[in-house]
Amino acid sequence: MTKNWILKTVLLCTLFILFSCQKEKAKPEIKTYRAGVILSFDDAYVDEWFDTDQKLKQYSWKATFCVCKINTLRHYEIKKLLEFQKEGHEIAGHGLHHYHAEKFVKKYGIKDYFKQEINPMLRLMSFYGLKITSFVYPYGGRNPKLDAALLNVFKIIRGRAFCEEDASKQGCYFNHSKIVYSFSIDDTHNHFNIPHLMKLLDYAKKNDEILILNSHKTVENVTADYQTKNATLELICKYIRCNNMKFYTLSDLDNIQ
Repeated sequence: MTKNWILKTVLLCTLFILFSCQKEKAKPEIKTYRAGVILSFDDAYVDEWFDTDQKLKQYSWKATFCVCKINTLRHYEIKKLLEFQKEGHEIAGHGLHHYHAEKFVKKYGIKDYFKQEINPMLRLMSFYGLKITSFVYPYGGRNPKLDAALLNVFKIIRGRAFCEEDASKQGCYFNHSKIVYSFSIDDTHNHFNIPHLMKLLDYAKKNDEILILNSHKTVENVTADYQTKNATLELICKYIRCNNMKFYTLSDLDNIQ
């Protein structure tokens, strides 16, 4: 009698645990944010970005402009950056001289990297009234030690994603890390084409993901490397509007749980 009671109890407990596990697995992940896109632009093509902004304002778009060589910009270019910031766009740091961070640190060390590339950039940007909380690696060159050092200064760091054919394996979606990676939509980039871009957008929409993209100089017609057509950006803006998605900046990611 006692043995039967014990066996029944064990069986009931086992079934309860298995049932609980099945219920737990069945629960979908609840996202606290809407599917969307981060459009980020690297280097110092301020005039071209400004012209693009005039074209895309109708979509209430938002972008992150990752600026390098701030010491070479003219007063009217600084005014345009300040106007971007006022409109709700983000200005991010991209180094003072645009050094390849990993190569520089390997040769001279992190201390000299901050002395030559980070600190003077931040001082000058602060002097102009630009609020910088995100940093983007030039050429995507990074390593864990650099990440750790830069995260003492910046809230979000962006590198470059590895290129994968499968949209679900592409590492250009926000994953709740302070270190994120982007996919290049420059027209001459080896892995860029419109069908693949649409797959990335579709995956973000269906899975409530935030897709992170980057480009450089914005143009009407591509004439060289590191250029993105305004038509491509307008296509993205239309997709976001039609699918009730959202524009994010890099700094927005710091506030997402």
